[in-house]
Amino acid sequence: MSTNSVNAINELNSFSAESDNGIITVTIDQADRKMNVIGDGFNEAFAALTDAFISDAEAKGLILTSGKSTFVVGADIDQLATIETAEQAFDLVEDLKASLRKLETSGKPVVAAITGTALGGGLELALACHYRIAIDSPKTKLGLPEVKLGLLPGGGGTQRLPRLVGIQKALELMTQGKELSPQQAVEIGLIHDVAYDNEELIKKAKKWINNNPQASQPWDNKGFKIPGGDSKNPKIVPIFSIAPAMANQKSHGNYPAITHILSSVFEGCLTDIDNGLKIESRFFVACALSDVSKNMINTLWTQLNSIKKGQSRPEGFEKSKVSKVGILGAGMMGAGIAYVSAKAGMEVVLLDTALEGAEKGKNYSTKLLDKAISRGQSTEEKKQALLDLIKTTTSYDDLEGCDLIIEAVFEDVDIKAECTRKSEVVIPETAVYASNTSTLPITELARASTRPKQFIGLHFFSPVDKMPLVEIIVGEETDDATLAKGFDYVGQIGKTPIVVNDSRGFYTSRVFGTYVSEGIAMLGEGVHPRSIEVAGMKSGMPMPPLALQDEVSLSLSLHVMQQTKRALESEGKTFTPHPAMPVVEKMVNELGREGKKVTKGFYDYPENGEKRLWPKLTELYPTKDEQPSQQDLVDRLLYVQANETAKCFEENVVRTVADANVGSIFGWGFAPNQGGTLQFVNSVGVDKFVERSRELASKYGKRFEPAKILVEMAESGQEFSDE
Repeated sequence: MSTNSVNAINELNSFSAESDNGIITVTIDQADRKMNVIGDGFNEAFAALTDAFISDAEAKGLILTSGKSTFVVGADIDQLATIETAEQAFDLVEDLKASLRKLETSGKPVVAAITGTALGGGLELALACHYRIAIDSPKTKLGLPEVKLGLLPGGGGTQRLPRLVGIQKALELMTQGKELSPQQAVEIGLIHDVAYDNEELIKKAKKWINNNPQASQPWDNKGFKIPGGDSKNPKIVPIFSIAPAMANQKSHGNYPAITHILSSVFEGCLTDIDNGLKIESRFFVACALSDVSKNMINTLWTQLNSIKKGQSRPEGFEKSKVSKVGILGAGMMGAGIAYVSAKAGMEVVLLDTALEGAEKGKNYSTKLLDKAISRGQSTEEKKQALLDLIKTTTSYDDLEGCDLIIEAVFEDVDIKAECTRKSEVVIPETAVYASNTSTLPITELARASTRPKQFIGLHFFSPVDKMPLVEIIVGEETDDATLAKGFDYVGQIGKTPIVVNDSRGFYTSRVFGTYVSEGIAMLGEGVHPRSIEVAGMKSGMPMPPLALQDEVSLSLSLHVMQQTKRALESEGKTFTPHPAMPVVEKMVNELGREGKKVTKGFYDYPENGEKRLWPKLTELYPTKDEQPSQQDLVDRLLYVQANETAKCFEENVVRTVADANVGSIFGWGFAPNQGGTLQFVNSVGVDKFVERSRELASKYGKRFEPAKILVEMAESGQEFSDE
């Protein structure tokens, strides 16, 4: 039965088919990929599959499934990155949608048997099927996350999703890029059923087809109404009045994809599905051709993938695995590192000066696990198994047998040196010793070591359990074998590694400091503090500079400034204080306003209320009558970071453009819409960046003078690239 369509489908690349009493099961399995994607050649093959099924009189139903543990994880982003014209973008999505529309109007039942994660275009494929069943597993995620790359769902998602779950829920899922578990998806009507394994999945799919020989989509039935109402329904109208304002409040106009999603849903849900799909394609074109999407795809897809594939890992070393890790210091950082290491299955020795401190550090893991259990994401058994891996101690003798030591104590050279000496007496000859310092040069810290070649920096970010980046710092004597081991450990705990060379502040701390310092300098100049904070948010940063400085603590920043001053002067170099330094000194030394940790900094932190800017700031630093333009403030905050990154690149502190861009976004939240610090320079244009930097330098100080490398690149017409 149905041999014609089965044979035709089996001739297609990445598709295989078999028939059971007229029910055709098509398995998508792209041999050259770990996961199925909608990419080069997919649209043509899917169109042929559709025609073969529809034209086969003996084929009474179709099941689309996957030969992998995931279903289809979305569009091939590499293919999207090559789009140059509106016609290319429009045709790309229209071709797939034409096939999907044919399938859903064929009159024959089509079931999506979802073997695992279905995201973006993969979920849109499933939405065009009449019935959807997914494997019920914690690993299965369902969603339309295109907004995270500056795009909108272009395979029908903005039209089918609201017609299934209602406009409000659909907008929430698409504008936030939320991913749902199978049970959550069933609850809102995104999928119909779950199965516990592949066998049950196909069995349920066949049963539904046999029970529903003639199938149609709800929106193709006479009298169909969108659940909760269409765009002109009095209950829905307020959503479209409020949603753009709320979106702008969060995105500050930096993410046009959010507005395009709102527009596509609003306009498409005033018309029939076919016109709605065309409307969506036009808004997809606007997203695909936007600078924001190109920036985000370049960094958060292309460059991030090259990092994950190990572009910064030295070649010639077998992949290593840490079995036992010793962590020195059980404060916030040490506790977080202990948790992520134990979560990855490592034996952890958590050492502190007092057992009470070590136990407090271990309790951090307990709290995280209790929260996970309360959300149904873990169990008591898993919690206990993880906690059993963490041994608390005050004795260095317990570090015996550790493959890796991570020191996470106070930022003081002498304290860190003592930790190094005590550890090296006990740990194996082959062990790697890493410091979690955020500013102190690794080469300087390695002087306390008897094996500086095995000494490296692993700079984590707080909170460790949430922040995705680890900055690996290579000292002057650190060898490649040690770097490879450090790189492998970061991968083992599921973090993204960037590799940088040694210098004071390394890369992330050095450049991050320019952002908060610039905001503080503005305050000292008489810029209104509210204007500074608004500019911070408008620039695309996750937090405004004064608020962020409070979080980091002013006393810590002052300590780093003073330490830098002493170190430079001891080297016979001149220390030039940043204009922010006198402000920080005054706030800490004279006023005792050290930041959030003492409930008073640039902000006040009332016990029963939201934080608010300290009213006396404008008395201490009177607001000038003539205020700079908001564009000047935004540019100062962005340009100072990008320029400092260019200096880091010039000095070979950052080794690659990918490390610079990904590190800036994942490390301190540099405006993701700009694609990272060096991509921001590319996007502006190196020549225009140099020109604007000089304008800012003439108005606000020499720190804005463009880095030498930028001037040279502007003259030769180059831009930043790892190719």
